[in-house]
Amino acid sequence: MILDYEPGDKVTNPLKKEWGIGQVQSIINDKVTVNFENVGKKVINAKNVELIKVGK
Repeated sequence: MILDYEPGDKVTNPLKKEWGIGQVQSIINDKVTVNFENVGKKVINAKNVELIKVGK
């Protein structure tokens, strides 16, 4: 699996839009740690959730 984001990128979780925009902190294997504006730091399993990159 190729992930289309890297640390520092802004993303959203399409399944949890209320979390707001998050910034990718780290990527280890399929686990992506994202600091979301409304809920803080979450570890996302990229096999289960496809994060959407915001802007460029």
